[in-house]
Amino acid sequence: MRTLLATIRKPFPRPARLSPAARGERRADRRGLPACDPGPAAVIDACTAWLCAAQDHSASADGGVARDYSLQTGWSSSYPETTGYIIPTMIALAQRTGNAALHGRARRMLDWCVAIQFPEGGFQGGKIDSTPRVPVTFNTGQILLGLAAGVAAYGAAYADAMHRAASWLRDTQDADGCWRRHPTPFARAGDKAYETHVAWGLFEADRIAPGHGYGAAGLRQVAWALGKQQPNGWFAANCLDDPALPLSHTIGYALRGVIEAYRFAERADLLEAAVRTGASIAAATAADGYLPGRLGPDFRSGADYACLTGSAQNAHCLFLLYQLTGERHYLDAARRLNSYVRRTISIDGQPHARGGVKGSFPVDGDYGQWAYLNWAAKFCIDANLLELETSDA
Repeated sequence: MRTLLATIRKPFPRPARLSPAARGERRADRRGLPACDPGPAAVIDACTAWLCAAQDHSASADGGVARDYSLQTGWSSSYPETTGYIIPTMIALAQRTGNAALHGRARRMLDWCVAIQFPEGGFQGGKIDSTPRVPVTFNTGQILLGLAAGVAAYGAAYADAMHRAASWLRDTQDADGCWRRHPTPFARAGDKAYETHVAWGLFEADRIAPGHGYGAAGLRQVAWALGKQQPNGWFAANCLDDPALPLSHTIGYALRGVIEAYRFAERADLLEAAVRTGASIAAATAADGYLPGRLGPDFRSGADYACLTGSAQNAHCLFLLYQLTGERHYLDAARRLNSYVRRTISIDGQPHARGGVKGSFPVDGDYGQWAYLNWAAKFCIDANLLELETSDA
């Protein structure tokens, strides 16, 4: 199997010299998945603390959340895209715990996003110091999720920014529902089915402010994306860099957007489409919770590592499908996925690692290599919060 995978994986440049921390983490990961599962509550607390540290230690010191902590280079600058969708998680945690400091952190993230918005409503791709600095569809949709949550939680202070972002997305959409005018310069060119996750931002904006056509635009994109879905639920044109072997991360994006389209429109065909993908993800999840980081058109493994972000995202989606369908196999697979990710997390280790979620397990896999990613921690929190909600099932 490893020989086969070596022939299909794209060459990935290795750093000329690994830091002692990177070497140590690789050595630990190669010993295998730790046996101890800290459980949802402990991991939620640890990941929350790590996200707070990522905001405090961002190299750009601007109120946003550092993109990652690299075992090679340390804390990065802030990442607008993922700071945007960390905001709803931070608000949910603040409301759950009654912690006013978490509300304050969410407000600082929101204020920063508003400050960096382009006048026409879009947001840049990449880190805050990345170039070129141009408006990007996907990143705008992710920040829209945060702006809509900000309006719902804190009122009109964020309404203008939300409307400008949602209107920009609505008005830059092609007639067939795809967005092509403002692609990211940081991924392979081409249409992206996973922009159903942009559509979700429009659904949230429509819930806050109906009557502007935001939800209708989101449904047009989902209809276009479903034209890329195969009968087994796999999506073509659905990866950052390799459409033939999409990341579990972008599969999770696509699936979540379809689920949210169903929750918005309550159309049976949308739930059926989500079930097609969800059933295949559940079947691809091993008994120990391992989900390959890339999946081919038959949902067979295209990588020899787990993309922990994708595992957490897909766990969350399967919990939602369990709630929507009552089908137990979704619940069981979601719990296995969550447990796998939790077992990779240190809750009492070094400060930079405590509560951090690596891009890959092992750490030298080709997604988020050598780094703890802010969005991985966010999705891990979300999936474990939902697991707690379904713990009596």
